[in-house]
Amino acid sequence: MHDWGAADAPPLVCLHGVTSWGGRFRRLAEERLGAFHVFAPDLRGHGVSDWEPPWNLAAHVGDLVDTLDALHLDRVDVVGHSFGGRLALELAARRPERVGRLVLLDPAVWVPPPIALDRADRAGQDESFASVDEAIAARLAEDPLAHRDVVAAELPQQLRLCNDGRWRARYARSAVVAAYGEMAKPPPLDRVKARTLLIRGRDSEVVPDPLVDVVLETMASCELVTVPGGHIVMWDAFEETAAAMLAFLKDPRT
Repeated sequence: MHDWGAADAPPLVCLHGVTSWGGRFRRLAEERLGAFHVFAPDLRGHGVSDWEPPWNLAAHVGDLVDTLDALHLDRVDVVGHSFGGRLALELAARRPERVGRLVLLDPAVWVPPPIALDRADRAGQDESFASVDEAIAARLAEDPLAHRDVVAAELPQQLRLCNDGRWRARYARSAVVAAYGEMAKPPPLDRVKARTLLIRGRDSEVVPDPLVDVVLETMASCELVTVPGGHIVMWDAFEETAAAMLAFLKDPRT
């Protein structure tokens, strides 16, 4: 469990996406969310959490409920990026009494099955690097809008040196493959009543316009903010993302 902020500050739970880790929220927590006690668990199959199956939505939601119980959080606002956004929706639909408000950061609300299959096939392939610098360069090539200093500060903490001398990210490939299968399932939008902020990356393909329309039509309490850049909005549009989050979270409406 990663956490930042004063113990007596209002709690905020942040959920990362596939192949990522709870530490992804460090900069947001330290530089913009100082009014909150931010908790960011590593999801099952990622980071230092248990890597063993099952990796389905029900198991992830069960893990989140167990985490809330362990933290003595009866009801809490939840932030979710990518797959973490889908999990936030699932938690709000299945256990509405545990969720206050939702902030969805370019969430993987639903992935069309052909795209999920393609992503799962890619995720099943080994990805390793000869050095940490090579891993940083590869990540920046995928996300050229991300600031090098930000990636260079975060990525080494997510890597592990394996027995073959290669560096790999701390996640189970099987868990990521399974997650893409889960993201292809219809989302429970009609059962989510929590007030919600959807922050979408302008250049991201994860939340296309037709899907945004469905979300806004189905979830009457959902607001939309579009920020510059791609999928990892906390990298590509840090200031805009943080400002939108704070405006929403500091709004006294529930």
